[in-house]
Amino acid sequence: MPISERLGQLGSGVFARMDHRKRAYGLSAACLERPLLDLSLGSTDLQPPVPVLEAMAEALLAPASAGYCLNAATLPFREAAAAWVQQRFGVTVDPQREVLLLVGSQEGTAHLPLAVLNPGERALLLDPGYPSHRGGVLLAGGKPVLLPLLADQGWRPCWEQLSPSQTAQLRLLVLGFPHNPTATVGQQQWLEEALALAQASGAVLAHDNPYVDLALEGEAPALLRCDGWREGGIEFFSFSKGWCLGGFRLAFAVGAAPLIEALAQVKAVVDFNQSLALQAGAITALQQFADWPAQLLPIYRGRRDAMAAALKAQGWSVPHASMALYHWLPLPEALLGLGSEAACASLLERSGVALTPGVGFGPGGEGWLRLALVAEQAVLQEAALRLGAALQQCGDD
Repeated sequence: MPISERLGQLGSGVFARMDHRKRAYGLSAACLERPLLDLSLGSTDLQPPVPVLEAMAEALLAPASAGYCLNAATLPFREAAAAWVQQRFGVTVDPQREVLLLVGSQEGTAHLPLAVLNPGERALLLDPGYPSHRGGVLLAGGKPVLLPLLADQGWRPCWEQLSPSQTAQLRLLVLGFPHNPTATVGQQQWLEEALALAQASGAVLAHDNPYVDLALEGEAPALLRCDGWREGGIEFFSFSKGWCLGGFRLAFAVGAAPLIEALAQVKAVVDFNQSLALQAGAITALQQFADWPAQLLPIYRGRRDAMAAALKAQGWSVPHASMALYHWLPLPEALLGLGSEAACASLLERSGVALTPGVGFGPGGEGWLRLALVAEQAVLQEAALRLGAALQQCGDD
């Protein structure tokens, strides 16, 4: 049976591989003794504002909510998003030409390369970086150029690693700060430097920013704060993290009008839009609960600090995380020989705790594990104890 060669380039995906392992563990005898503690996904256990869900529920009864939703019908949402941008960043955007509703920011970042890259053209990606960034470039037939991020440099993009010829060939740069998976907030200057680089080479700068309101320390960078973003920039925002609506797949892009138009053209072929009922909830979130993400910060800060202390007590090294939701953990010495993928499999088998292998975020993530702070502190404490026991077993083997 014919199967596209591009699927071989994509691979199975780190989350799909972990899903298979978690399913197998759930069917094992070990799961009866140690139930699965899933800390592998950034899918929060925290709940969205109740009025947001009520707005969705009420709108579901309207006949229009069951119909297809073309772009014109999303204008009320786009107007609410533009008002939020004005409030959040002090930037005025045109809801007609510079805002686009998305089915999750992952959808937008994966489809953008289809809109801006020709086959064989080069796109700069952070390494490690979020998997959909690379996947979108490969699906578009582009050539990824990986920019390694290093711990001893604070995970800063070091543009000097690129030669002048490499820079000149770039047609797309994809960044994302606060950064998943390294749990680094980042700096506004990094985006300023990236935009200058993109403008010098005539490239598009895409900034994936679903964690913009989840910086535990400092202020998260934003492309919309950069002068000149309308000359080839686009930024992606999501309701999944800040408003705890991951399963509802709601997001939007704000960017230069030609980029929004191009991405909308791709989306018109691939999908329609989210139901008007879901948009009603998103509008409520933007208009009435713009401060909701700020209410989550003390919870995540408490989880971060408690989990760091618990893991350190069990012999783990825990670098400081400056953003919510994750710890980015170097492989302990007892697991170094396994690599991150096999280490995650071993830890799951021995402890029932699911983490994400760093290599799933690119070759620069090898040697690291991502832990999501998506459970109450008591559950996280239990996970730390189990991971400590599993680490001891590995050391004794």
